[in-house]
Amino acid sequence: MSSSFNDNLTEQLPLSGAKILVTGVANQHSIAAGCAQAYVRAGAEVGLTYLNDKARFHVKTVADAVDAAFLCPYDARVPVTADGVFEEIGRTWGHVDHVLHSIAYCPLTDLLEPLHECSQEGFLEAMEITCYSLVDLARRSAAIMPKNGSITTVSYLGGQRVLPDYNVMAPVKAALEATVRTLAYELGPRGIRVHALSPGPMDTRAASGLEDFDRTMERARQVAPLRRLASPEDVGSFAAFLAGPGASATTGNVHFVDGGLHVMGWDDGDPC
Repeated sequence: MSSSFNDNLTEQLPLSGAKILVTGVANQHSIAAGCAQAYVRAGAEVGLTYLNDKARFHVKTVADAVDAAFLCPYDARVPVTADGVFEEIGRTWGHVDHVLHSIAYCPLTDLLEPLHECSQEGFLEAMEITCYSLVDLARRSAAIMPKNGSITTVSYLGGQRVLPDYNVMAPVKAALEATVRTLAYELGPRGIRVHALSPGPMDTRAASGLEDFDRTMERARQVAPLRRLASPEDVGSFAAFLAGPGASATTGNVHFVDGGLHVMGWDDGDPC
């Protein structure tokens, strides 16, 4: 009876049997890690990628925790690594149901400069890794993704509003959100949905390169309607919902997971 009952519970999980590619895991505290954990709790099987040998140790900790089907190197600047990921998907699953794109990068020297001081090389690199990588993953995924699949990326409020010290990443994230809308339009007839998650300030390695980010997080915590910041687990729970049947009629949107921070105004130049 216990076994049968547990089997029935598994069948009722919203992502039961789904195969999900999770890119951009940096460590166990990253947004992508929170999403991978939520997908598995919802019944999915996940495959993870890591950037390079230095990152592999940290990502393997996450892969082991979620019993990942595979762990592959993937660098958005090196197309052959994307080839390798999708070859592994073909061997392991034969298709992919959902994809999480949690990739963003800008050279630190350019990230810390005002936008008008950003180098051309830094701007183009940030755009290629953060934005074009979504286009590339969408093309590759759509070729082997059945109807009712989805692709989800991770944006930030700075893509819609001027945030102090967000600099070059502001136009890059704006382009990422525009890409989501266009991909949603193009892939919708195939039954593939495209989403963007927009978490508020969060203590992740990716955010550590921004100036005064601790002050930004504290200010956000004070003024967000829920008086708290979202966690990677919060973002993961919503990502799992978007991949599931409950969001089957939702596509092309930017979904804020930020304790309500995005509805607030401005005070002394701080986002609030």
